[in-house]
Amino acid sequence: MKLTILINCPDQAGIISSVTNFIHTRGGNIVYIDQYVDKESATFFMRLESEFSNTLTLAEFTAEFKTSLAALYQMQWEVHKEITVPKMAIFVSKYDHCLYDLLSRHSSGELDVEIPLIISNHEKAESIATQFNIPFYHIPVTKTTKKEAEEKQLALLAEYKVDFIVLARYMQIVSQTVIDQYPNKIINIHHSFLPAFAGAKPYHAAYKRGVKIIGATSHYVTADLDEGPIIEQDVATVSHTHSINDLIAKGRDLEKIVLARGIKLHIERKTMVFNNKTIVFI
Repeated sequence: MKLTILINCPDQAGIISSVTNFIHTRGGNIVYIDQYVDKESATFFMRLESEFSNTLTLAEFTAEFKTSLAALYQMQWEVHKEITVPKMAIFVSKYDHCLYDLLSRHSSGELDVEIPLIISNHEKAESIATQFNIPFYHIPVTKTTKKEAEEKQLALLAEYKVDFIVLARYMQIVSQTVIDQYPNKIINIHHSFLPAFAGAKPYHAAYKRGVKIIGATSHYVTADLDEGPIIEQDVATVSHTHSINDLIAKGRDLEKIVLARGIKLHIERKTMVFNNKTIVFI
């Protein structure tokens, strides 16, 4: 059995030795460990992977860890079994470049997830879902039907036992109701021009200003629009020789790459969210 443990708690002496000794005395071998201390908040973070060759079960480990260590150090913690493959729902609108990229990466084995369904407020992506043999649900969203639409979405997510959601250029604001059901489990992607070039045509506005770099950001969704904890970012240089279409093409390439990286970090349990900041273990 291989377990991944994520911990954060008030920083104090002895945490690492206590955790590693706990694992050792139960027949575990640590194959990865990394830790970080946020000096400003005096908070300790740790990610640890361990392998057990004995008959210890996940339930036994969890119960013993909770009583022996978690209460003592006031830990917020998670433990995950390696063989558990998370289920990822994809939400998409009309732009399909990120959708195609994710489905291709999944088909090639790059993303170790299940994709039980695709939800869209437009019908355009249905042919893509059919191509990859994934159930597709068209749920239109308007101002008057938004609540009803989200109820349908949540029902489907529950039916398919979805673990987290990816907004692959889903051009709708996700309400607090959905966010509360999936806290720090909704990943979004957008260009990194915000807030300087907000609106429907950011690349056009950036082109007129003669920007020299463009970028993309993947982040967890919160109630504050496009201000959730950042998971991954990347940039590319541009110059006066690039057209608006060049900027858009480069931007879409970055969006695909950054979204895939963010998802990979999430499914590998390498992210921890604390005070709207993401700790990313590499």
